[in-house]
Amino acid sequence: MDRDTIANIITSIRNADMNKKVTVRIASTNITENIVKILLREGFIENVRKHRESNKSFLILTLRHRKNRQKSSRKKILNLKQISRPGLRIYSNYQQIPRILGGMGILILSTSRGIMTDQEARLERIGGEILCYIW
Repeated sequence: MDRDTIANIITSIRNADMNKKVTVRIASTNITENIVKILLREGFIENVRKHRESNKSFLILTLRHRKNRQKSSRKKILNLKQISRPGLRIYSNYQQIPRILGGMGILILSTSRGIMTDQEARLERIGGEILCYIW
């Protein structure tokens, strides 16, 4: 099993989106559940189900596909980028949290109060580890 669960989530969702798959199955942990809740709340995914197989829990995500996507287009609709990784942690205080595409994208942070978006962190005036960008 891999140690970097955030990279696994990002890669699974990105690959499924590029291949126009409807569902993605990822391992269920506290971190993945919190990140998926944010993705659901922000509208990047449609639905989440919890599935259990032989003492292991999985989350089955239903991706949101846009109708204006073209087959020959190389541009991806859903872009995810991991920032902090096990070998290099990136931290930011609330004043220096970057804005993604002028506020059109979101940034997911791990703070002392849990995993939250950049807007929530600015409102609560709290910084933390920058996990990933989504736009």
